[in-house]
Amino acid sequence: MKSYYRVILGGKSIFAKECYDGNFIGAHYGIKQDLSNDLTENWREFNEKFREIWLDIHPDKSKIAAGLACGMLWTISKGIQKGDVVICPDGLGSYYVGEVSSDYIYKSNANLPHRRNVTWLPVSIDRNLMSKELKNSTGSTGTTANISQYAAEIERLIGNQKLPIIYSNDSTIEDPAVFALEKHLEDFLVQNWDQTELGKKYDIYQEEGELVGQQYPSDTGPIDILAVSKDKKTLLVLELKKGRASDNVVGQIQRYMGYVKEELAESNQEVKGIIIALEDDLRIKRALSVTQNIEFYRYQVNFKLLKN
Repeated sequence: MKSYYRVILGGKSIFAKECYDGNFIGAHYGIKQDLSNDLTENWREFNEKFREIWLDIHPDKSKIAAGLACGMLWTISKGIQKGDVVICPDGLGSYYVGEVSSDYIYKSNANLPHRRNVTWLPVSIDRNLMSKELKNSTGSTGTTANISQYAAEIERLIGNQKLPIIYSNDSTIEDPAVFALEKHLEDFLVQNWDQTELGKKYDIYQEEGELVGQQYPSDTGPIDILAVSKDKKTLLVLELKKGRASDNVVGQIQRYMGYVKEELAESNQEVKGIIIALEDDLRIKRALSVTQNIEFYRYQVNFKLLKN
């Protein structure tokens, strides 16, 4: 099954037209060497090697920034598969749409040397025609964003196909409707973070003023929200249950926390976790009663009808 990615081609899409005219997507990140023999199937192995190289080039940056940069570079070079669909902002309010048609290519002394050939479609997507949810996901920071959950909408925008009913082929998701609701909750939390209890103590992780802590990539999947305490002493992994089985979400956040502890945290930082769900969950509470540094939060949704 093909995946769908939003890919930004240079800061503020400065190289979008060059990529479109040249039929490719690409990235730089300051790594000036051919990666052909280094693109391991395991994203983590690639990060372990190139994180230190990237930090040598950017000595003022954090391990979190290094992990993000290397992860994005690996995604462009290896993670995106031939046949996957990419949509790329053109800097003018629309998105080029294309299908990746080659494996990794290195072109030295180019603006974006780490490349993949793309067959661009003779259509573009007007951002104004996107749903609010797709706008939020395509507007996320970072070079790449996996937007496969909006495949039906993207296909409709480029080919007038019908939207399906809510469903999920993920066996860990018990309630697809709750999954959809809690995806909206994630965006709401990010947009209103400063007004929440968590926002009093933590900031969603930013890099150079850009929010990169939402859907932060790890070697076992994207972390819903990665935050850092205002005193910089604690990294917080926040995971929404999203309709998944309780055992799955507990195991997932533990894996995320392990990744953050081993790969991102500085020596003086601790790692904590929070699970957020719509309903009280005895199974999660039982699991967390013997687990350190993970808390459980329950949210409420309130609606009002106002007669005019």
